[in-house]
Amino acid sequence: MTNPLKKIWLSPPHMSGKEQMYIDDAFNSNWIAPLGPNVDAFEDAIADYVGLSHAAALSSGTAALHIGLKLLNVQPGDLVICQSMTFVASANPILYCGAIPVFVDSESDTWNMCPDAMEEAIRAATKGTLKHADGSRIPAKKPKAIIPVHLYGMPAKINDIKAIADTYDIPILEDAADSLGSSVDGKKCGSFGDLSVISFNGNKIITTSGGGALLSNKKSTIQYARNLASQARDESLYYQHSSIGYNYRMSNVLAGIGRAQLTVLNERIRQRRANFEKYIAFFANYPGIESTLEKNGMLSNRWLSSFTFNPKQLSGVDSKAIIEALNKSNIEARPFWKPMHLQPLFKNAPYVGADIAEHTFIRGVCLPSGSALNDNDFDRIFSTLQTILNY
Repeated sequence: MTNPLKKIWLSPPHMSGKEQMYIDDAFNSNWIAPLGPNVDAFEDAIADYVGLSHAAALSSGTAALHIGLKLLNVQPGDLVICQSMTFVASANPILYCGAIPVFVDSESDTWNMCPDAMEEAIRAATKGTLKHADGSRIPAKKPKAIIPVHLYGMPAKINDIKAIADTYDIPILEDAADSLGSSVDGKKCGSFGDLSVISFNGNKIITTSGGGALLSNKKSTIQYARNLASQARDESLYYQHSSIGYNYRMSNVLAGIGRAQLTVLNERIRQRRANFEKYIAFFANYPGIESTLEKNGMLSNRWLSSFTFNPKQLSGVDSKAIIEALNKSNIEARPFWKPMHLQPLFKNAPYVGADIAEHTFIRGVCLPSGSALNDNDFDRIFSTLQTILNY
């Protein structure tokens, strides 16, 4: 039977009202191909917003991560350190390259990559003491890259991560897919890595329907990225190809949506952060409910309002009960990402750390966070939460 209540989605797209203007311009000029004025302008605008010089607009954040690894010359058998508690898109491109993901635990402040565990993984890899999950030893080699993630918009301890990476001369491919507009000491997430990635998927803080970007301060790097993402055609009169390329460029139509979305990005950040503060105020009277805190100059865009629920302090109410109660009221909520080292796909991958990611995953719930949420929506959300928490 259909639920008569309006669906409250987790993170739906929120249009600015200006998108059609850019789309019409693409149609009127017949720039429908995966190139054109909207793409050029969007690349310039997104690079400028993040604080870098150059960007390549691509078909997805996953494509951007894949191209990033190729630019870092990641080859079959190479080691790539990756945050374990993340979406699978952070790790799949490692497999695309035939490389070996080395998953690293989280730390409890931000739920992102633990710098200490990361350094432990680097030392184990270079000493030859790193092992697969089945106990087999991996030959000594320095990792080719590190992929930290700013999960749900919360900045990782990126300055610590970068300092360690620099010490060992390992490049950072910064996964800022969730964190457009987040910052540390006023510096935008996506500007710390040797290369960085943004996502514009339909549920992100701004969207191009589907899309992503790879960013760098090096013009030649982004030029090469664009070439790889356009089937790697050689500079020749003929369609000549000397290396493998990919069909990863963003269309001029979708880039037009992105240009309009960028005009309201700061407002969307304000709205998402206001949502989070409403949850904080509501949960203040309930013990055992926690989220990440902005420390040491961190500012989160609060793309998703995410909390952990400790059943020992909530009369047995756990994350599953919270999600089920909300879903029965036609309110979308979801669990945290299941850590990669617990996924069947990566069952034999090496893992370094303790069990912070696992425990955070078990207790975590992502709550409705859309920038168009209104007071009536929050009344329903809080009424449902109050009923289950006071049960």
